[in-house]
Amino acid sequence: MGERSFKKEIALLRLGEGDTFHGEGILAVTKALLQSGVSYVGGYQGAPVSHLIDVMSDANEFLAELGVHFEASASEATAAAMLGASINYPLRGAVTFKSPVGTNVASDALANLASAGVKGGAVIILGEDYGEGASIMQERTHPFAMKSQMWLLDPRPNLPKIVELVEKSFELSEASNTPVMLELRIRACHVHGSFTAKDNRPPQFSRKNTIANPDFDYGRIVLPPSTYAQEKHKIEVRLPRAIEYIKREKLNETIPGKHDDIGIIVLGGFYNSVMRALQEYGLADGFGASDVPIYVMNVAYPIVDDEIVLFCAGKRAVLVVEESQPEFIEHAVHVALRRADLNTKVVGKGPLPMAGEYTLEVVLTGLARFLEGAVPRGLDLARVARVHQALLAPKKKAQELLGGPMPPRPPGFCVGCPERPVFSAMKLAEREVGPFHIAADIGCHLFSTLPPFNIGNSTLGYGLSLASSTGVAPAMSRRVVSVMGDGGFWHNGLSSGIANAVFNKDDSVLVIMQNGYSSATGAQHLPSSATNAKGEPLTGTIEGALRGVGVGWIKTLRTYGVAKMKDALVEAMTANEKGLKVIVADGECQLARQRRIRPQIRKQLAAGARIVRTRFGVDDDVCTGDHACIRLSGCPSLTIKPNPDPLKSDPVAHVDNECVGCGLCGEVAHAAVLCPSFFRAEIVQNASFWDRWLAAVRARVIGWLQVDRKLARARAA
Repeated sequence: MGERSFKKEIALLRLGEGDTFHGEGILAVTKALLQSGVSYVGGYQGAPVSHLIDVMSDANEFLAELGVHFEASASEATAAAMLGASINYPLRGAVTFKSPVGTNVASDALANLASAGVKGGAVIILGEDYGEGASIMQERTHPFAMKSQMWLLDPRPNLPKIVELVEKSFELSEASNTPVMLELRIRACHVHGSFTAKDNRPPQFSRKNTIANPDFDYGRIVLPPSTYAQEKHKIEVRLPRAIEYIKREKLNETIPGKHDDIGIIVLGGFYNSVMRALQEYGLADGFGASDVPIYVMNVAYPIVDDEIVLFCAGKRAVLVVEESQPEFIEHAVHVALRRADLNTKVVGKGPLPMAGEYTLEVVLTGLARFLEGAVPRGLDLARVARVHQALLAPKKKAQELLGGPMPPRPPGFCVGCPERPVFSAMKLAEREVGPFHIAADIGCHLFSTLPPFNIGNSTLGYGLSLASSTGVAPAMSRRVVSVMGDGGFWHNGLSSGIANAVFNKDDSVLVIMQNGYSSATGAQHLPSSATNAKGEPLTGTIEGALRGVGVGWIKTLRTYGVAKMKDALVEAMTANEKGLKVIVADGECQLARQRRIRPQIRKQLAAGARIVRTRFGVDDDVCTGDHACIRLSGCPSLTIKPNPDPLKSDPVAHVDNECVGCGLCGEVAHAAVLCPSFFRAEIVQNASFWDRWLAAVRARVIGWLQVDRKLARARAA
């Protein structure tokens, strides 16, 4: 089960030669893989390419018809290791994961793969997660590709070019015996468009046409002396073959322009932003024509020096549009031009910022600065300056009205999230035992570091919270608490954290959020889910795995029981027993639950069945306006509204219509001994005669009481 279903769109994968595909980028990538004759596909979920796993899961029956093997991998390292099938055999394989963090996890397998080289095309489709919308540290894949001598493609964000380069990636890989990375930024993953489809190609070898005999070649084993020969082969054979293929197939593109004394060199992923900026300045149209010559590097690595030199010849200045740092492309352009004895001025960082996402506003400003400094022949710079000021004027006006920059909108837990109550319990536990160091982890639960909880002192990687606590734990006066999701538990935490803690007899506390899915990446299945990605039943449990590695102190609790969770935390922090103590906080992801039950409720309502929904609210007369409930809950549906009592100025707490009836607000009020202002209500649909009669009686009694209250308020006024 993914965040969204692609079952309806899967029909697009059956399109044949000459048909027109209309759809989303990720679905187009899947179609391109099938058109390329891929034998096997694997991957691990992670933004912005999680949907590729979801598409493959939904299309599993169709893949089986073609003989394509799909596997939802346990980690990025698992996925990368699958590509070992292409080392000895002409099997085309593709894997996908988030980069750079997923690439880091997979680095051991990828480095060995790059050293050994491949026979069959091996393609790694990477979700390049850089910029203000990223959920990770700000790094790029480019240096990894350079380090391991793997070719890196960065296609223009339109569907025909993406599909073409997926197909060309396999050919490039086979032509140079080298694995190829193809990075897709979030806009490329979700761009919509169309392209002319081809027939799907059944793989040369698959479960329908198996390989009779295994192949052995010691030259492909990553062990001396083979490794020395492999290193030479990379530079002396593979690299020249790759450059030859890139030039022959024209993977990079050159767009001519009348202002040919200047030019722009841009990575394919930024092409749309550069063209839009030129269009705003009246220097390009909406169909790809530009007044300024552009060299589009759909291949980020390796650099093709001959093409760079040819593009820059006769130009006084070129602008290199390359996000982040170090500025690899800019350096490479400098080297290529100096070796060719060209004096073309190369600028990039300066007009454009050294770090940060290159949004349209950033590109507009950088381009205006470049044009102002380059002074191209026949270009009206005064007009460019006027347009630039006019484009930025609305934002400046908004900042003036606000008295500062736009306020941030940090992410947070969803309404009814089962993980929020655990952090409420932690805040309450700290009142009893004192503040304690909390090692956080990657996942939805990392939102605990934001208001109102501000819980989590460090985070070092997916599933590494417990491992990261081992250095600080001996120096703390209280036990250290680590938080880990079930996704992180199966990805890395069981081996690197829990087994390590048992082995070293660490005295620590671990809280595992068991919400049933890899929720932060779109609700993909885990080994402890009810089924796998193919819908086959599973029997694995987190508790069983914990006992299997030797954990003795385990408590499994319902997450919404704040009082019991607080008591368990206090017990774990104060117990005389040494060793690892694990609390499994069990509560299904609320988003996944709503996606699961809402279709069921709609069917039941349509059939006339009686349905009861639970809602919570706040009694205005009882609420004191202290708002401790909000500080300890943080639920988006728990907000404030003006106090209806004219004698009270403080606003009262209020539960809005987003409430899903999880009951956390009442649980927090009970556990923290707050005011008893919360009430529970039941909303009945397709009510019975008894329901209607009882509601009428209650309404009449409440009406009498409200009359008395109104009279009392009138006398008080």
